[in-house]
Amino acid sequence: ELMPDPESISKALREPLLKVFPPAFLGRLVTIPYYPLSDDMLGHIVRLQLGRIKRRVQENHKVPFDYDDAAVQLIVSRCNEVDSGGRIIDAILTNTILPRISAEYLTRLSEGRGIARVGLSVIDGDFSYAFD
Repeated sequence: ELMPDPESISKALREPLLKVFPPAFLGRLVTIPYYPLSDDMLGHIVRLQLGRIKRRVQENHKVPFDYDDAAVQLIVSRCNEVDSGGRIIDAILTNTILPRISAEYLTRLSEGRGIARVGLSVIDGDFSYAFD
């Protein structure tokens, strides 16, 4: 790739950092360069997070949770803020997917109906949920 190696970035950052911080302070620090996450890395993070949700739903409610590649890709496509990195994944899961699943579960529970399976997919560019 065209990204410089971490050592080159650290060397390039040294001079600007010396304009702000004393050399003695910088000598005690380790400069860690930040690289934006690739779509492959974001996809891996999404799968890890969805895997945690899957385990939690299975352990707490004895209900299988499945998702497809389209759902993973939709989440990755919404991670368009380079500065946010993988944190936007958590925001999507916490503010979009989990509330919908929770609301359906609670509604069915209050009506005396159960859920046998939770599925997450994509239809027409938006999340689609299946509650069997």
